[in-house]
Amino acid sequence: MMTSELDTIPVVDFNSWFMGSIDDKKRIARELTDACRQVGFVYIVNHGVPSTLLDEAFGWSKKLFDLPEEKKMLAPHPPGPSIHRGYSWPGLEKVSQNIIKESDEAKEAENRKISDFKESYEIGSEDFELQPNVWLPDDVLPGFRGFMVEFYWKCFRAAKELLRALAVGIGLEDEDFFLRFHSGENCQLRLLHYPPIEAEKLSSNAVARMPAHSDWGTITMLFQDDCGGLQVEHPNKPGHFIDATPMKNALVMNVGDLLMRWSNDFLNSTLHRVTLPPIQDKLPVNGKSLTRPRYSIPYFVSPDPNVIVECLSVCTDESHPIKYEPVVQEEYRKMRARGQYTEAPAA
Repeated sequence: MMTSELDTIPVVDFNSWFMGSIDDKKRIARELTDACRQVGFVYIVNHGVPSTLLDEAFGWSKKLFDLPEEKKMLAPHPPGPSIHRGYSWPGLEKVSQNIIKESDEAKEAENRKISDFKESYEIGSEDFELQPNVWLPDDVLPGFRGFMVEFYWKCFRAAKELLRALAVGIGLEDEDFFLRFHSGENCQLRLLHYPPIEAEKLSSNAVARMPAHSDWGTITMLFQDDCGGLQVEHPNKPGHFIDATPMKNALVMNVGDLLMRWSNDFLNSTLHRVTLPPIQDKLPVNGKSLTRPRYSIPYFVSPDPNVIVECLSVCTDESHPIKYEPVVQEEYRKMRARGQYTEAPAA
């Protein structure tokens, strides 16, 4: 691990995980879990997803978001939070750490007072009936669907190695322990675009990019462009955020809520946000500075829907009693998703 300072995000090189000795693998697993304990976020280099493939993925993402609005709306996100697939236009999704109870319209309205200025496209496994994909017609963006289906599984291949390393680092005897609960069917590939916006609107909180939140699954792998704007809460200073500055050819991995529960808080699911990025290197428009566009590709790794997540025995003892009741993945997802998308109006 290249750094242990708590005001920076650690870097772990995975090269020897694939090619090294058993001792190398144990060292890397220890570095990874140390980073996940201290910060909850870590840069991974030599992660196994080729840079040429990532360049192609970002190229497809830009082509998608460059389409006219009426073309993107041929694959709209379904109403409500149940199916999380397809295209979300700016303002549709509201990311929040708030837990909104069913039918709590007042809290949901309060939650949506400040809208999120971003657009996204959600993709999952083609075989996952619980979350069917919503695709553009093939003639709108030829080749897009085929590439993304393949890219989804290549990301999962990298994710499996991270899950193996986490199992070793936690102290489990079976490095494939987590793989028993992750078939890959319930992951989510997200293409994200933050269009240019007046910097003043972000700094004054008139609109948001993406407010502070934790992720709901096991881990998240994030690929980002060079724009910046991602921030992570400081582990020892609640409310103080540090920059997750883009690092070329690295992914950013963070712990999700379910892994935190599995590990009985041994690993931290850390709040993070996307905020005001560097100002564009262009003349102001109508006298007002604009942000640069930002593109990112998170890959959310989640257990299969019926998996019961409960604290692992290796993470509990007399000094560390069990903190969480067992929870079913799909039930936890529904609880966290409530309020993210407004429900469809009654017929």
